[in-house]
Amino acid sequence: MKCLLITGGSAGIGLTTAERFSDEDFIVVNLSRRPCPLDAVEHIPCDLSNPSFMADIESQLNPFLEKADQLVLVHNAARMVNGSAAETSSDAFREVLEVNLVAPNSLNQHVLPYMKPGSSVIYVGSTLSEKAVPGSYSYVTTKHAMVGMMRATCQDLAGRDIHTVCICPGFTDTEMLRQHVSEDALDVVRAMSTFNRLIHPEEIAETIFWAAENPVINGAVLHANLGQVES
Repeated sequence: MKCLLITGGSAGIGLTTAERFSDEDFIVVNLSRRPCPLDAVEHIPCDLSNPSFMADIESQLNPFLEKADQLVLVHNAARMVNGSAAETSSDAFREVLEVNLVAPNSLNQHVLPYMKPGSSVIYVGSTLSEKAVPGSYSYVTTKHAMVGMMRATCQDLAGRDIHTVCICPGFTDTEMLRQHVSEDALDVVRAMSTFNRLIHPEEIAETIFWAAENPVINGAVLHANLGQVES
């Protein structure tokens, strides 16, 4: 059995990724608060910001992990909060860390022992994994750290025939983007791509699927951003 385990598969990149893998006969298991609207997807409700979320879902999740011959784990869910280095409190910072870094670590701890050769761990980073913009302090910090997590995962899995990669999407037309960028500012965002458009979620889903099937890219950071205009 081929299984995709994805966080945040209820909308945006997560939803289109769930659909892409389902079309290839993967059993798709989604972990998120909101259910995935696809009938073919197995939804396990959970709150990744809760430190005990893993214990709450083990009994539902383990039967899928035990049966999987190929297991693809996609760390897609993320929290983005506006705030600067000068004004972000440590409590607010911890809340973002919990979803963006601690939850992926908890999942890795639980899922990796079930992974057989040919499996993969895919991290969904961001253009802001290697750059920064004002007002996104906690998001930028955690997305930079995700690249380090992927690289450390690569080294620690050496010899197991399990590969890992970090896909860094550019400005993708998702619910999250439209929550943080006003309609008036979208033309400016589009102009930051050499194609002068937003990325379609389906394009990132296709990139994630390709990455899961190609271990030659083990340890790589892939920039899926349509070529950002350098200022």
